Amino acid sequence: MRTATQSRPTRVIRLGALGVVGGMGILTYSFLQWRFLQAPPKDPHEKEQETSSIPAPSPSPKPIVLRVWHAVSLYVIEPLLVCKRFILLALIFVPVVLATPLLFVGTVSTSKDQDGHLVESDRWGALLWYRLLVSQMEMAGPTFVKLGQWAGSRRDLFPDELCNRLSKLHSNNKPHSMAYTRRVLERVFQRPFDEVFATFDEKPVGIGAVGQVYKAVLHQHLLPLDYVEDTNDQNRLHVAAENIGRELALTFEHDQSTHQHGAAVAIKILHPNVHRIIRHDIKIMQFFAGLLNALPGMRWISLPEEVEQFAQLMVSQLDLRQEASHLSRFERNFAGRGGTVVFPRPLHAFCSQDVLVEELIEAVPLKHFMHMGSGAYDSRIAEMGLDAFLSMLLIDNFTHADLHPGNIMVKFYRPSMRSLLQNILSRILYRFDPDYVLGHRNRTGIIPDDQVAQKLVSCSQHPDDWHAMIHNIQEDGFLPELVILDAGLISELSPKNLQNFMDLFAAIATLNGRQAGALMVERCRTPELVTDKEGFVNAMEGIISNVASGGFSLAALDIGHVLNKALKAVRKYHVKMEPDFVNTVLSIMILEGIGRRLDPNLDLFRNAIPILRSLACYSS
Repeated sequence: MRTATQSRPTRVIRLGALGVVGGMGILTYSFLQWRFLQAPPKDPHEKEQETSSIPAPSPSPKPIVLRVWHAVSLYVIEPLLVCKRFILLALIFVPVVLATPLLFVGTVSTSKDQDGHLVESDRWGALLWYRLLVSQMEMAGPTFVKLGQWAGSRRDLFPDELCNRLSKLHSNNKPHSMAYTRRVLERVFQRPFDEVFATFDEKPVGIGAVGQVYKAVLHQHLLPLDYVEDTNDQNRLHVAAENIGRELALTFEHDQSTHQHGAAVAIKILHPNVHRIIRHDIKIMQFFAGLLNALPGMRWISLPEEVEQFAQLMVSQLDLRQEASHLSRFERNFAGRGGTVVFPRPLHAFCSQDVLVEELIEAVPLKHFMHMGSGAYDSRIAEMGLDAFLSMLLIDNFTHADLHPGNIMVKFYRPSMRSLLQNILSRILYRFDPDYVLGHRNRTGIIPDDQVAQKLVSCSQHPDDWHAMIHNIQEDGFLPELVILDAGLISELSPKNLQNFMDLFAAIATLNGRQAGALMVERCRTPELVTDKEGFVNAMEGIISNVASGGFSLAALDIGHVLNKALKAVRKYHVKMEPDFVNTVLSIMILEGIGRRLDPNLDLFRNAIPILRSLACYSS
């Protein structure tokens, strides 16, 4: 009896807490539903219709059963699901809220980083709070993993150490079942699974917050005609050169093609229920962003606008047809630029909202080159990456917004004419010296193009084998080519924002710090909320003056450190920048890190200024 009496208050407290949280969830949903009905969102895929004097026919009324079910789903089931999700998120993040005082525990210290720059370290209590926040966001599911990764890119809003930790967020998702994958693919291809694929690797090669990726080989007869013709057009010159080489000299066994019958593809499939989870999470976030925006000092961040920006980002990633469209557009943009950058070609006939089927390109992850080095190829790879980014940014205004080493790979090819001449020369010499193969004694012969990547990956843990392999393929006449993956996130500036960015870029390139600072204040989102306009302009002038004293070579300039200082000034003086601008700055910082590892003498602005001049002449 005594135990029962003592436990009764505990049960009452628990039930009361659940009632309060549930009530808040229902009120949250009701408020959000009212706002949604007041201003229904526009479907991004809906085409604008031309106005006509003929009135559109009124839609036929739905059966009463469907109308009742729709009302029950909208006003009963959906609020209960949002309420359930709200309670779960509350339980996950209550410890984070209760631990907020840790942010003020400890002292701020100053130390030197590995490059010798003075940096401020956050309080030890703040570091503990950051760790707790990251772990709880991983537990909260795909929306919050993506939210953390997005927030990690907003160094203009959040402290550097927090951004560093958030940018490394990864999903703890377990792979969804192969049975679900089979059902989805059979629905997309409209035929039994075994009739679609010659081979299918059931172990996912990657598992993300919203989906997972498989490798497979399609049956040849399923390939769309336009896909096959495009591929044949690209390979025709190379195949012709190889055929001429065989006609003019001996035919070696290692010259035979090793292509697998069918077409190798990568298949991305969204997780089940991910649409519903993210939809509920965004509704909850929108409500609390409105509440937090009313707090003193929070208005300059404009949380409702940031949540709306994040919501658009998430919606775009939940329709894989958009990524397929982005890949095709990138391919068209780079078609006439020398073939130094390629993108996987999507098979649009088999792409849907939940499935992306794209060409599988055998290539070597860029991280291996950054770790192991590649001798003469280093500067070439760095130059190609920088030129590709500047072309996207300054010429196309269609920029890959997730350019990190994990999304960049390197493949190798032989220029057809050089390959032809080398084959002829080696075979002439072979007639006089049977030990001579392609210019060197005791060599095993030239490596077919499609095997270079596989052999390099197999050497990636053995430095001596890696460098020997690099030396061999260099002497065989192979040249590098970049492969850029994961085009789900892109940045496309409006004409106004593009002009603002070009003006700012030109001001920095000409070392005019005061003009750069004044432009940033004048054209930011909320100029009236900047705390000290003159102070910010002076800060930018000081940053650019320090840059001018060292030149723009990456060997003399740490661009990442300079941009970090600029973003700290933005944060200090509450200069609210456009998200696209911040994404561009982040991309430059990432590319600077890649460039410094591959070629410290790469000159960023030397490559950019000719493009700027061409654009200026074109505009005038």
